Amino acid sequence: MCKRLLIVDDSPVMRSFVKRSIEIAGLQVDRWLEAGHGREALEKLGVEAVDLVLTDINMPVLDGEGLLRAMRSDERLRTVPVVVVSTDGTELRMARLMELGALGYLRKPFPPERLCLLLEQVFPDWAEERGKELSDVGF
Repeated sequence: MCKRLLIVDDSPVMRSFVKRSIEIAGLQVDRWLEAGHGREALEKLGVEAVDLVLTDINMPVLDGEGLLRAMRSDERLRTVPVVVVSTDGTELRMARLMELGALGYLRKPFPPERLCLLLEQVFPDWAEERGKELSDVGF
């Protein structure tokens, strides 16, 4: 099943790494959107629906926590799944993010297969797709 994903990170290299990790695993993405900070992400979410947001925490303009707060206070965005991908892994911060409704957290740096396992929890239908594809990509 194809999905629409928004990757939010101030590092273009990290956005590319996340995207490539998902592609290598054979998970089908219909449309990729990218944003360099939370405000840009909200602008994109205002014009296009997505199935998942993968966001960093520490970014300029509007950080990942602010993005998550804004999404949860917006009726249209309240139910969009959010996964946090960040170097900031303090227990206090993670607890706040989970209280705000983040579905998962992945600490950078990470191996691509860890991201894929986390995404399978969000989208169980991807687990079936991935099972068929993993032998082809060496995971």
